[in-house]
Amino acid sequence: MENRNAVIIKTSIIGIATNVLLAIFKAVVGLLANSIAVVLDAINNLSDAMSSIITIVGTKLAGKSPDKKHPLGYGRVEYLSATLISFIVLYAGIASLRESIKAIISPSKPDYSTLTLVIIIVGVVTKIILGKYVKGVGVKMNSASLINSGEDATLDSIISASTLVAAVIYLVFHISLEAYLGAVISLIIIKSAIEMLRDSLSDILGERVASDLSKKVKKVINSFDDIYGSYDLVLNSYGPNHYIGSVHIEVVDSMQVDELDELSRKVAAKVYDETGVILTGIGVYALNTKDNEIAKMRTDITHLVMAHKGVLQVHGFYVNKEEKRIQLDVIFDFSIDRDHLYKHIYKDIEDAYPGYTIVMKLDSDVSD
Repeated sequence: MENRNAVIIKTSIIGIATNVLLAIFKAVVGLLANSIAVVLDAINNLSDAMSSIITIVGTKLAGKSPDKKHPLGYGRVEYLSATLISFIVLYAGIASLRESIKAIISPSKPDYSTLTLVIIIVGVVTKIILGKYVKGVGVKMNSASLINSGEDATLDSIISASTLVAAVIYLVFHISLEAYLGAVISLIIIKSAIEMLRDSLSDILGERVASDLSKKVKKVINSFDDIYGSYDLVLNSYGPNHYIGSVHIEVVDSMQVDELDELSRKVAAKVYDETGVILTGIGVYALNTKDNEIAKMRTDITHLVMAHKGVLQVHGFYVNKEEKRIQLDVIFDFSIDRDHLYKHIYKDIEDAYPGYTIVMKLDSDVSD
């Protein structure tokens, strides 16, 4: 984690230095050339530098050690910093749109020079390289803030390229598209900001855990010979690469408590070593092995339930013949009318096994 934070901070410092230099050059050139598009591009570079500063601050805060008030650490601060960056980009886009509209209403002719065009070209190339580098590091380090900054830099290269096109059009055809281009640039910035904001807010709300991670965790758990299935895996994110969760494992009903205790400890240790996920709770489903009739009931009821459209999985099956009770958990697809399907399945089991109490629990499809 310390190495990850150091890489993020180093990348952000590179972004700050690059964007500040570009902003200075573009602002000077834009003012000398009387180009609103170039000036707006310079302002956008400053907002990018601010985004990198926020990334550094957010990374520092997220790296704080857990304390009594926040025992699970401050990792979620990174989601807040990504959200703040999105708002900054959104504000920059709205401000740019306002200035562009003013320029459309009261137009002025630009005055391009060879130096202006050279600096714009340098800006395009620099932003392409910076965007690819920052986003690449962001993906590798699983940093939403860096990914947002990298995408914004790539977008800036397109904006700068369009500014260059407008300059060429003006020099060749003497048609000024500066203000209109500024408006288009502003709308692109606003759209990008909204998309970034949507993604960062989704992280804060709590997204479904990545399929490759949940499958890897279950694969590790199911690698133990004494475990016949893993279910109800719930992983809560407390920052990038910081997952804490729980799971149910299915073991035979003859397993002793001391054996189960040792098994659960081994499972938690192996899952952490191979995935970095901390399992704080490992529940148990007992697999009936002492009664062939119950084994047949399990097979028949599983087939009966899975025959319904919208059922994803049946697990946690257990029968108590003395109390005449059948227990099972069922996972439904989110797109299905859960109440209607639940009643339908419940009645089918009740009709197939009259006299039994049916305890059927609806589980959420929270992980693959």
